Amino acid sequence: MSYDSNNIFAKILRDEIPSFKVYEDDYTLAFMDIMPQAEGHTLVIPKFEAETLLDIPADELTHTMTTVQKVMSALKSTLGVDGVVLMQLNGSAAGQTVPHLHFHLIPEHLSKLNRHGAQMGDMDKIKALADKIRAAL
Repeated sequence: MSYDSNNIFAKILRDEIPSFKVYEDDYTLAFMDIMPQAEGHTLVIPKFEAETLLDIPADELTHTMTTVQKVMSALKSTLGVDGVVLMQLNGSAAGQTVPHLHFHLIPEHLSKLNRHGAQMGDMDKIKALADKIRAAL
């Protein structure tokens, strides 16, 4: 694996690009997707340099999945939804557009999702929702 340290998520981790953060610890970062497939679409990424699920050690993945659980719980309580789509793509052939391991948490039914990366969201709404989710965490 040759990790691209100039990908957008690596730049977000280094605070070179702003994001609407909802959770951060020593191992992970969770932030709002600015091109959401549904309201509340949140991304969880490890701070470990991994492009796909096959590139991350199990102990680092454990930290990441713990954050996925925390954020999913906050999404459910904040938005009052019963279900959250958890999506993770491995490689461009599978539709992965950013070469950094990431998990999509989308509080909507799979059949109702907008097309991936199709349209910018309303930044004011995304920021307000990020504030609510962060408060729930």
